[in-house]
Amino acid sequence: MTEEKEKALSGAGEETPLERIINRHMGNVIHLFLSLLAVLILAAAAIAAYDTVVRDFPKLFTSVDEYDVLQQIIQNILLVAIAAELGLLLLFHRSSAAIEVVIFVVARKMVSPEVTALDVLASVTALSVLLIVRFYYLPGRPK
Repeated sequence: MTEEKEKALSGAGEETPLERIINRHMGNVIHLFLSLLAVLILAAAAIAAYDTVVRDFPKLFTSVDEYDVLQQIIQNILLVAIAAELGLLLLFHRSSAAIEVVIFVVARKMVSPEVTALDVLASVTALSVLLIVRFYYLPGRPK
């Protein structure tokens, strides 16, 4: 079957010049918008990392309850990692970046002070499944 017959049967005609221009420019606008969002998220992550180093690390040496301070530092570091991975996801749209964001979210939930034993079990199971998917089922990864 020729290409013209296929287009006639499917109802799809040739793209008009206006549609081509809109498609090309909208794609660029969307990519620019996602890039701007990624830059904003990265800037917020850098500010949060600086704040964690300047404000929270000295509390380890002056605080009475170092465990709570360490727990807060770990949560802040994981939040910065989530932001960085989210920026990568917005820029490159890779499935491995999406899985890594979820891995960091689950890891951050695990260090929360109000986590229960059932939450830890569910988190460990989720992390195990996500790591298996990341290493064995995503394209481009070594087996």
